[in-house]
Parts: sequence; C-alpha cells; structure tokens
Amino acid sequence: MRLSVIDHPLVAHKLTALRDASTDSPTFRRLADELVTLLAYEATRDVSVEPHPVTTPVAPTTGVRLTSPKPIVVPILRAGLGMLDGMVRLLPTAEVGFLGMIRDETTLQATTYANRLPDDLSGRQCYVLDPMLATGGTLVAAVNYLLDRGAVDVTAICLLAAPEGIEVVRAAFDQHAHVTVVTAAVDERLDEQGYIVPGLGDAGDRLYGVV
Repeated sequence: MRLSVIDHPLVAHKLTALRDASTDSPTFRRLADELVTLLAYEATRDVSVEPHPVTTPVAPTTGVRLTSPKPIVVPILRAGLGMLDGMVRLLPTAEVGFLGMIRDETTLQATTYANRLPDDLSGRQCYVLDPMLATGGTLVAAVNYLLDRGAVDVTAICLLAAPEGIEVVRAAFDQHAHVTVVTAAVDERLDEQGYIVPGLGDAGDRLYGVV
C-alpha cells in the first residue's frame, strides 16, 4: 500500500476553509469539489495511457490517450457523491460506478447495502472517492470489493485521514503494491466516536445537511 499526502499551498488553503465550522453547505460543496480536483491531479499520475498519433496544424506527432478499458470512478455513498464532479472534471471519459456502504456506529464495521458496478473489473484502474479515512473499515471493504472483481489498481482519494485508519488499510494491503491512498492531510487521531480530530465534522452532513 502506498500513501501520498499532497503538500501544496492551495490544498492546505481549501482544506482550512473546509474545516471551519462556520462554512455553510453550499460553500463546503464548492470547496470540496475544488479540493478533489487538486487531489485527483496527483492521484491520476499513474493512470494508464498508450501512444496515440495526432496531426497538429503544423505536423504529425505522437501523444497519448487513456488505454482501454477506461478507468472507473467509484464514489462511496453518500458523502463520496460530493467528490464526484471534481473527479470527473479531470477524467471526463471515465466510467462511474457507485458503492453504498454504511458504518455501524456501535461496532464501527462497514457493510455494503448497494452497488452499481460491473461484475467483472478485470484490468480496470479504479478510483474510490471517500471524504474521510477514519477507522479504515469502509475503505478496506470497498477496496476488497473491487479487487475481488478483478481490479488491478485501486486508488482511494480522501480529503482527510486518521493515523488509525491508515494503519488498518496498510495492514490489509501491506503486500499489495497497487493500492494507493491520496489525501490532503493526516490528522492527529480518532475520538471515542470514531471521528477524525481535529477533522472537519461529518462530511456527509456538511455536504448535504442532516437527514
């Protein structure tokens, strides 16, 4: 497992605004969208491409294009939906699947309640969108779900991560070189309720309100 913490002034600036308890939902959604695009730029550094001939107004040359099968973007419902636009803005030709997972607030274990993904992901690069890597249970379950269906490379994009969650993911995929976590910051710890400290609160509630 590889971990990439993006050290960039604009990333830190937008993350600071997201943390602010006074930031309202519309502003939070816009900032999350912008931050995801910045993270996605780094997360897609190893996206699979192939040579592609092209003719410019001056002369023929060779560039690159995404290989087939195209990458698939997988937001974890519901909070991951708030990251989708920022990701597909950078990868507009990627396919999009959905994975519904819920964490039991007592056991902190994640279970799958819905999916909209191909049964066969052989040869696919997958980008998982989940704002908070807290206990790590949801992300481990999601990555295993994709790997079990044949995905060859899984990159998780998280706005924030906790050390405890990183260690859980690392333990689960320590020998898997093609699992990567990309995040804007690693915070101090988890609290007794499994929330990241200092964190930014419940990302789903801040994106969409409490329902």
